[in-house]
Amino acid sequence: MLKTAYKTDVGRVRSVNEDRIVVKDGVAGCTLAIVADGMGGHQAGDTASQITIELLVGALDRVSGDLDDDERKARLVGAIREANAKVFEVASGKEHYRGMGTTVTAALADASRVLIGHIGDSRAYYINHETISQITEDHTLVNELVKTGQLTPDEAAVHPRRNVITRALGTEADVDVDLVFLPWSAGDMLLLCSDGLSNMVPESEMTRTVRGEGTLSEKADRLVEYALNAGGDDNISVVLIENGS
Repeated sequence: MLKTAYKTDVGRVRSVNEDRIVVKDGVAGCTLAIVADGMGGHQAGDTASQITIELLVGALDRVSGDLDDDERKARLVGAIREANAKVFEVASGKEHYRGMGTTVTAALADASRVLIGHIGDSRAYYINHETISQITEDHTLVNELVKTGQLTPDEAAVHPRRNVITRALGTEADVDVDLVFLPWSAGDMLLLCSDGLSNMVPESEMTRTVRGEGTLSEKADRLVEYALNAGGDDNISVVLIENGS
């Protein structure tokens, strides 16, 4: 049995929360969790993330729970591309929506495995009894510079253009979707978040919090509170999934 908790907060600086999150059981035989961080300014960003959440839930809710792994991957990618096409269509049709888009990190998890579809710089972390691992790749300018050796990870963490995204949902007619597929077992945890959390909360604190005392909901609250106390200069969203099987 999987346990879940989630929380989103507008933060201390922004007036509108452009993040959207959803957690739903019984989707394609799995627990579905999605974090979408909209961009494009007031109205546009929250419109992009809301459209994406609604379309993904609608598409994946129709998926059978007895699909094999390859079929499930294809359905997840197809749903994300469908959402991409819709957001791009809306953005192209109205001037005040032009250029809008969103990140998306969507997980389908059951007791034995996790499937993640990912675009942008929202993140998924896998946490076992000993370590934390970022299992999604940031589609950002600074990450490209790190990969080519032009920046160190420490320099990237404080770079003034660290929020420049190189791949987003809805900004182009078609988009590539990263897929992550991994086995997991009882006691393992998955953390999905927007960059309002990951930019403010170090991995050591994430691990300490989720492996500490308290309910899953209390742990989600603590992570958001840490980000707020660190400045809270962006919307903050977090989803926790614990494999309790």
